[in-house]
Amino acid sequence: MFSLPTRRTGTRRQVATALGVLGAALALTATTAGGATAAPQPDRDRAKVQPGEAYMGVGARIHEGAPADEPSMGIMAPTDGVQGIDVSHWQGAINWTSVRNAGIQFAWIKATEGTTYKDDRFNSNYTNAYHAGVIRGAYHFARPNVSNGATQANFFASSGGAWSRDNLTLPGVLDIEHNPYGAMCYGLSTTAMRTWITDFYNTYKARTSRDVVIYTTASWWNTCTGNWTGMGGKSPLWAAHWGASSPTIPAGFPTWTVWQYTATGSVSGVSGNVDRNQFNGSRDRLLALANNT
Repeated sequence: MFSLPTRRTGTRRQVATALGVLGAALALTATTAGGATAAPQPDRDRAKVQPGEAYMGVGARIHEGAPADEPSMGIMAPTDGVQGIDVSHWQGAINWTSVRNAGIQFAWIKATEGTTYKDDRFNSNYTNAYHAGVIRGAYHFARPNVSNGATQANFFASSGGAWSRDNLTLPGVLDIEHNPYGAMCYGLSTTAMRTWITDFYNTYKARTSRDVVIYTTASWWNTCTGNWTGMGGKSPLWAAHWGASSPTIPAGFPTWTVWQYTATGSVSGVSGNVDRNQFNGSRDRLLALANNT
């Protein structure tokens, strides 16, 4: 199998070419995140990440057959809206002053995964984004198969996911998506998945006073929670749907708060590709989300 040593670096063209050859040989079909008809290819790309290395959208890439770093994955939304990015250690060193000067107003930064992994770039990213004036928050990559939701929420809140009303800190995000390491729904039934998410939500709120933001795709949510409507009145939705004119909304959510509209964007200050996001509202509403007002 091919392995992916870096997510978005100078080697991505060679990796993408190799994967393209493999994909052609296997007659694989790529789709966009949020699609309902993609044929899962769980074995083809599982070697691309090891435990602790997951990032937003990696599950959709793997299970929906989308090769990593595919140049055509996603389109640019109107840039006159409130724009943001999400990052992890895969982006390497980031010049956050350049990011802010490029018009990026907010960012969510990977803090933790599962119960033991903390992103090794989190501390520098979180601090430097703050000093550059980027409204930032932390995200946790869920691993529902390794512990209960409460355990992971506590780990997240203690390892960067806390919140303070300082005009620059967003509530934490639960990144819950296709499992990049195995079965799509982490081996949980829809009932067990609902319990896991509820436990994470309740614990995070008890620790921080905030409703956790949920990042997901419609295809994962509707399949793995059984079209659950139980979180729509609690958590803001961050919908991932690349290459669309608007995101498909998972069951139960009235609308989207944040939309991840491409996985192959670019921003001054970040080397290589970066996920681009749009906030559904004005900067005043973004600040209201940050400050819980």
